[in-house]
Amino acid sequence: MSTQTTPSAESTGHGGGEGGHGGTTAILAALAANLGIAIAKFVAFVVTGASSMLAEAIHSLADSGNQVLLLVGGRRAKRAATPEHPFGFGRDRYIYAFIVSIVLFSVGGLFAVYEGVHKLQHPEAVESPAWALGVLVIAIVLEGFSLRTAVKETAEVKSPQESYWRFIRTARAPELPVVLLEDTAALLGLVLALLGVGLAAMTGNGVYDGLGTVAIGLLLLVVAVILAVETKSLLLGESATPEDQRKIVAALEAGQFPVIHIRTMHLGPDEILVAAKIAVGHDDTAAGIARGIDDAERRIREAVPTARMIFLEPDLRRSGAATTPEAPGTHEV
Repeated sequence: MSTQTTPSAESTGHGGGEGGHGGTTAILAALAANLGIAIAKFVAFVVTGASSMLAEAIHSLADSGNQVLLLVGGRRAKRAATPEHPFGFGRDRYIYAFIVSIVLFSVGGLFAVYEGVHKLQHPEAVESPAWALGVLVIAIVLEGFSLRTAVKETAEVKSPQESYWRFIRTARAPELPVVLLEDTAALLGLVLALLGVGLAAMTGNGVYDGLGTVAIGLLLLVVAVILAVETKSLLLGESATPEDQRKIVAALEAGQFPVIHIRTMHLGPDEILVAAKIAVGHDDTAAGIARGIDDAERRIREAVPTARMIFLEPDLRRSGAATTPEAPGTHEV
């Protein structure tokens, strides 16, 4: 016997919590900064011929496209569920974040490595280095502003004890981790470009420009791989956070329903599926169990508003049977 709740109109929205936050402000700030920086870098490349500037210009252009992809993914994820997709489209945000990692890997990282190797094979002196250095300094200021916005938004949704790296590894909403990694990589890339162009200008040896370009490419490849690994895990379906799982179990057991086992999965950043087997007494009536389940579902949603789809299966309480949630990956005894 199992029961399933029908989400109310209020519960089917996509707001609230980390998942609903979406980091839109950080995305828009990064998009505006990267578009302006990309144009400036392309101009500087034309004037100086520095491959580091070309790699950085392509990097900024790829980042701009990535922010557009994140915005599109967030919009498409809000579509209502259909008979063909009864659990909705929340994972569109994961799909578009994964595409971002592919774009960053191919358009950003591979191109920069290729361009840097070409420059190492055929080094050329940097012309009018003042242009490149000036653009890079301005770009560092703008990227710093973009990163500051992302850090500020992240601080509003992560716990005070949680590090930013742990937030990137455990967040169920992909946008802020993507922007944090992109902006950090962009700042480091600008520093590498500044070193490459500066050393090439001081020594008259274009090899330093090529080395800086290769370093930028390798940096982007590392960030792209991290993004791909994290978003792949989200696409496969991650459980609710340990904190949310504890709240769900507490909400069930507050109504005298010991939990035999429980499974949770994020259908999207702001929508959790809950499936649990709960223990009931031999003498409990069907009407009493149904009322208890309704109350349990209400308590779960109050404790974890993102718990939208809830499936509860009553089972008879057995003497000596385990009545606690199973560890992930185990099976009911």
